[in-house]
Amino acid sequence: MIAVPLAAQQTLTNVKNDTLQPPPSEITSDTIALTVADMEQMELQEKPTQLNDGEVSYARILSKYNLKDSPEAAKYDSLWLKQLHANASLYDSIYKDVSQLEIDTTYHYSLDTDTLKSRLAKLDQRTPFNISYNPSLENVIKMFLTRKRDFIERMLVSSQFYFPMFEQELDNYNIPLEIKYLAIIESALNPRAKSRVGATGLWQFMYGTGRMLDLGVSSYVDERSDPIKSTKAACQYLSQLYNIFEDWDLVLAAYNSGPGNVNKAIRRSGGRTNYWNIRRNLPRETAGYVPAFLAVMYIFEYAKEHDLAIGKVERPFFETDTVKIKKMITFDQISELVGVDKEELEVLNPSYKLDIIPYVDGKNYTLRLPVSAIGKFVNNEDAIYAQVEQQIEAEEKPLPQLVTAQDRIRYRVRSGDYLGKIAERYGVGVSQIKRWNGLRSNNLRIGQRLTIYPRKPVTSKATASKPSNTASKTAIPDGTKIHTVQQGDSLWTISRKYPGITVDNLKEWNGIKGSNLQPGTVLKLCDCSS
Repeated sequence: MIAVPLAAQQTLTNVKNDTLQPPPSEITSDTIALTVADMEQMELQEKPTQLNDGEVSYARILSKYNLKDSPEAAKYDSLWLKQLHANASLYDSIYKDVSQLEIDTTYHYSLDTDTLKSRLAKLDQRTPFNISYNPSLENVIKMFLTRKRDFIERMLVSSQFYFPMFEQELDNYNIPLEIKYLAIIESALNPRAKSRVGATGLWQFMYGTGRMLDLGVSSYVDERSDPIKSTKAACQYLSQLYNIFEDWDLVLAAYNSGPGNVNKAIRRSGGRTNYWNIRRNLPRETAGYVPAFLAVMYIFEYAKEHDLAIGKVERPFFETDTVKIKKMITFDQISELVGVDKEELEVLNPSYKLDIIPYVDGKNYTLRLPVSAIGKFVNNEDAIYAQVEQQIEAEEKPLPQLVTAQDRIRYRVRSGDYLGKIAERYGVGVSQIKRWNGLRSNNLRIGQRLTIYPRKPVTSKATASKPSNTASKTAIPDGTKIHTVQQGDSLWTISRKYPGITVDNLKEWNGIKGSNLQPGTVLKLCDCSS
């Protein structure tokens, strides 16, 4: 069992409010795979613990199969995950600051200009970016060191989770390793970040660009939020842009605003190709984008010189592995049966939008777990799936219909609507609706369109058994031909499906006064009273 690149040779940083100290006897050399002895010991633990499907229960799984973990390691992992989960809120801040960056605003910070010039010159010697001093770049650097100092310190922690994997992929594509800092500017290292215009993930791909790069997007899975797949896609896209511009500064500008806008800026500047010469002709957001990237690169490279908190513990981040999903399963079920916190599952599996891993023929969806938990899942796999099916039947949750309800819903906000009401209607969370639509607040406006991936199916037993207030409430005789109203149905579209039936027929046979239909309403398709 091999640990994934996310876990390769990573070290943990002191969390600002949770200072970590290395355990006295646990510091070992970094490793990315289990030793043979570890695997043999795990096999010995696994063999006597297999459960028959009929025996499965949460208590039995945990009591009969309980892999031990180091208490110190568990503490570090908990603090690390807490930090990553808390960083989700930082995206809004960096998005606003970069898109509205005033690079000519002066910030007061004790950084000597001559010292900065010297450091930038050294940085320029070892990177392919055109790094030279100018007052605008100095202003942006000082802005990050003052207004965004806490943000930078938290990024110094989170970067140690993602940067090793970024560097591996960048190296595979022969792309400058410094491009890793781009993900900080794009998403604040939040794999579920979503902009107002729909750009998603660590690398902020729009829907069309993601599909072009083979990043699948469905109602339940968004591979733009998958750290590994999206990083590979980012490398492919950056390579394509470099083949066009052959200048990494222009590549960054094109990545943010599109190659068309960069070409326009080059033409409007008289054919100049230096970023600083065409910057005034770029969109406002892009005008501050490259300076922000260079400022972050400088600060990360000279973090110690600016007394930023970067203390490290010489211990690798906990290892993870993946298992292919054979049946649909939810994060809640995994958490209950395997004993892994839901927050941890969200951090390790950010591409599943509804906290549900679907099973679809022809797709290979995987679950990522800590190595300490992967054995629990694999060894009890059949029993776990049996328990999931039992839960569905016992609780009568509409999970079976969920797999086939592939279409997302475009909801139009009506008078009296609020996020909590809409979330309850479709069985989702308020935070999920905000994330899917890039909302920064709970405010809605009448007529606003929302994208929703419902957990409650549009038609269910509960709604199908209760006719709408606009339809007849009389009993429907056995054998009567009926139509169950679906989301988006109207009397006209229904009449078109059944030759010889008109809108007036439907109204008369079902006692409908107006034209509004409630999803789940059962309509009679005949004059059953005669």
